[in-house]
Amino acid sequence: MKFSSVVFSALLASVASAGPIFRRQHNSTQGQDQRSGTAMSAPNGRAVGAAFFITNEPNGNQLIAADIGADGRLTLRRAIDTGGLGAHGITNPNGPDPLFSQGAVKASATGRIVAVVNAGSNTLSVFRINPNDPTDVRQIGKPVGSGGEFPVSLAINNAGNIVCSLNGGEVNSVSCFKVDQQRGLVPIANSNRSLRLHQTTPATGPAGSASHVVFSEDNRQLIASVKGVPPQPGFLAVWDVRNDGSLSQDFRAIAPARGGLLPFSMTVIPGKNAILATDAGLGFSIFDFAEQAGNGNGNATSVAAGRSSAFAINGQDATCWSSFSPKTNNFYLTDIGTAIVTEINIDNNLKGTIVKQYPQGRGSGTIDNDIATVGDNDFMYVLSANATRIDVLSLNGPGQARNIQQLDIAGPARASGINIDANNLQGMATFITK
Repeated sequence: MKFSSVVFSALLASVASAGPIFRRQHNSTQGQDQRSGTAMSAPNGRAVGAAFFITNEPNGNQLIAADIGADGRLTLRRAIDTGGLGAHGITNPNGPDPLFSQGAVKASATGRIVAVVNAGSNTLSVFRINPNDPTDVRQIGKPVGSGGEFPVSLAINNAGNIVCSLNGGEVNSVSCFKVDQQRGLVPIANSNRSLRLHQTTPATGPAGSASHVVFSEDNRQLIASVKGVPPQPGFLAVWDVRNDGSLSQDFRAIAPARGGLLPFSMTVIPGKNAILATDAGLGFSIFDFAEQAGNGNGNATSVAAGRSSAFAINGQDATCWSSFSPKTNNFYLTDIGTAIVTEINIDNNLKGTIVKQYPQGRGSGTIDNDIATVGDNDFMYVLSANATRIDVLSLNGPGQARNIQQLDIAGPARASGINIDANNLQGMATFITK
């Protein structure tokens, strides 16, 4: 398996630079942005949304916000101090995907918020989004303790008023918070639950590390994914969510079907009570929760026979991130090793089929991704960390994805005095104005 060596290759590509970015310091509240240079104009007029990622720098984490235009293309707009520090997990060799995770940044259109992890200071930050200017975000309250060490992933419920964190360090856990529009994130009693992993701070990985946290489609369960240490497979940890936001005392641990090894990102399969989980050692797995046979003592139990299964993607190196397109009704997976986007269809019986694959340039390091619906069209935003750029794909229909933009990150950041390291970049989340 090529996971450890390929995932962290450090091939830094260069692309054409654009203009500088607005900068806002952590202590800026009602005042104007502190500017470094001249802002770029939004494509095709007023922005319809925003795309967010983090610099994850150990000397100061910044949230980077880009306008989404009506044509789906991006324009870098603002950099906002999160009030916390970034960090890189322990691995050899060093390279991109520093948190070994998906969901380091999460946005909610319903709650009009975007939240981020500060892995180096064990805190979380939440920001209010201005729907009339979606990259104009203002921090709510102060950063709060994540409920553990080395936070790597966030989940936001459908109502946009609860944020849950996944901590992957020596103190590994999930923890949930209510969103207070004045105070920020307020811890929910009886929601801090241990994963009981043998880990370090920063986390050691990628194998054996915590990966992603999501809510089930009905918001009644909170689910965290944990990679295995081959040949021992990883598992999903599942807690019940009570009406007050608290969690069941113990999690049910569910191992993947035979062949599954390293559950990474999780994307809900709409209407099926099931999850597609990428697997860096194989391709992807389907977890059918109607068939689950987990237990509540933290010991992983294999899924019951039925529609749960593991699928190989031939030639894959490390398929780790995923998202779903409502327009095409398909899933899109990114592989950091091959830099290929793989489009997957899941049928009514939860069987997966590869529809088509889309190379993004060998060595570009495709990691986090998200899909946004703009009008009648879906667009995919891929953080290509090694190339310090964002690749934008228009999802015109099943099997018809088309690259429409490669947005340089390094040039505008350099022009604005913002520290960017390809090995530290993480996260991708989108917000579309309703």
